[in-house]
Amino acid sequence: MLTMADLLERAARRYGNRIAIIDGEWKKTWSEYVDRIARAAGVLTSMGIGAGDRFGIISHNSYRHAELINAGYWMGAVPVPVNYRLAPPEIRYLLEDADCRMLAVEDAFLGLLETEELTPWRNRVLYLSLEKADVDLQQYEILMEDAAPVSMHNSAQDDDAILLYTGGTTGRCKGVRLSHANIIANAMQIGLAISARETDRFLHVMPMFHSADLFGTIFTVVGGVHVYINKFSSVDMLRAVHEHRITVLSLTPTVIILTLQEEDFNQFDCSSIRLIMYGSAPMPLKWIKRAMEKIPGAGFQQSFGLTETSPFLTTITPEEHEHAIATDNYDLLRSVGKPLMHVDLRILDEQDNELPVGETGEIAVRGPNVSKGYLGLPEQNATTFRGGWFHTGDIGQLDEEYNLYIKDRAKDMIITGSENVYSSEVEAVLYEHPAIKEAVVVGVPDEKWGEAVFAVIVPAPGHSLTENEVIKHCRKYIGGYKIPRRMTFVAELPKNAMGKIMKAELRRIYGGKVVEKT
Repeated sequence: MLTMADLLERAARRYGNRIAIIDGEWKKTWSEYVDRIARAAGVLTSMGIGAGDRFGIISHNSYRHAELINAGYWMGAVPVPVNYRLAPPEIRYLLEDADCRMLAVEDAFLGLLETEELTPWRNRVLYLSLEKADVDLQQYEILMEDAAPVSMHNSAQDDDAILLYTGGTTGRCKGVRLSHANIIANAMQIGLAISARETDRFLHVMPMFHSADLFGTIFTVVGGVHVYINKFSSVDMLRAVHEHRITVLSLTPTVIILTLQEEDFNQFDCSSIRLIMYGSAPMPLKWIKRAMEKIPGAGFQQSFGLTETSPFLTTITPEEHEHAIATDNYDLLRSVGKPLMHVDLRILDEQDNELPVGETGEIAVRGPNVSKGYLGLPEQNATTFRGGWFHTGDIGQLDEEYNLYIKDRAKDMIITGSENVYSSEVEAVLYEHPAIKEAVVVGVPDEKWGEAVFAVIVPAPGHSLTENEVIKHCRKYIGGYKIPRRMTFVAELPKNAMGKIMKAELRRIYGGKVVEKT
């Protein structure tokens, strides 16, 4: 199997004169771009980075961010993209845990270097885009002018290619080691599933510190175009689609819903979009329908995966979406689809015995896209990657057609009065209420039942709700022990950079604070 550097060298040789990168007015062909990557590797070398070394990057999405990640691949070093939403103590822990030798920082985040935790890093910083020159600072573009290109390093396919950190909202972050083979295997798996093609233009919307951005690898394989926007806003995304004739997007349901509600939506031409991949959280059926209506030329394809799987595991094709809508058979759209090629997926009980179709248990997977484990956590590796399987911590079940249904994260399952309640099931019912825009369900401490089902609800614009109205609605669909008896109504929900609702934060805020409703 090729390495990530091999893919870049191959793209320059095979697609040299085609456009590779667009970032605003900045454009480069594949041959020009790979030359810059080799020189960026030269910049890293001049700062003491060698094969096997790790280096951090704190930046919004940009061609420079991409160049540095690819420069790491090219020279055999390991990039560590950092979640810029973390607090300085968390960032310091991450950099130290990864043993980063240096840190590249974009202008927007220079303030971090003034904090007590990160001041010690100031003499190990590569400044990505300063407006004013300062001879005392290591500035990326100035160093690029004199940097000699570095020859491609002959990495092994099982060598670490990138280190991505997962977690951080509950306890310590974990560094997920993804190899060249892991990333390329998943690119091929998902590329086959989406029929990737050389005419594709992929817009990098999701933050580059997240594994979802690895989806872009397949467009390097086929010689497509990578287009970058600095950070998400509905208008900026729509403008990029309109101006650059984007064909493929990878988005969270939250981003899709926000974009569909954009006042200026109809001012932008979205007819170039052939595919919208969505995932990372459930998407309510009504919004799937609305998205298909407002962007009729696009196919919608759901995916499920984790950082540890590079990241995709399963998918539902656009054809299956269309068939489900046409036949009013929506059960499939409540699943996350079938495993990708070369993904082996099983449902296990607490003794790691495989469960039959229809039974609920932990999802375990294996395949060429599965990480070798976490950095420096041998005990957790022995538990999570045991028996040749990655035990995901997700609770699910398979149907007769091998479609996977996610019931919950193991940590998000609510046990109330010895009954198991899957928060996703309750959330699906809440989303059926026309006056509910967003809803999330968590477990909170309860003296009588151990845990109580608690709902945090964002009413739809122009609507108001009462607890009794919500309870009455739920009674029509689910058993009494699943109905939220505690709830609160809020203007917005806390979300991470991927637009995913932060359940741990809601448990921290609301645990035990709201009087139970009857």
